[in-house]
Amino acid sequence: MALQFPNPSRSYDAGRHCVSFWGYDNSREITFDVDDAMLKSLQPDVGNDERAILDAFDRFREKLLEMARSRYVSGPQNHYSIS
Repeated sequence: MALQFPNPSRSYDAGRHCVSFWGYDNSREITFDVDDAMLKSLQPDVGNDERAILDAFDRFREKLLEMARSRYVSGPQNHYSIS
């Protein structure tokens, strides 16, 4: 089974300046973090507050999921960063 993203949940971590979201490979949960800089490269005029960052994530969700799929390698690693 390939990496799936059935859960649309995402959360912003202001301390680490990233949005986290989760994918699943069978029963394994895989965490992905997208840093603010990546979102600002996709949308240069994005604000710095949580709502603006999450809105940018939502706007580019499909592109970010594709980036996550391309970085994912089945194996013991369960955390990836997209920057």
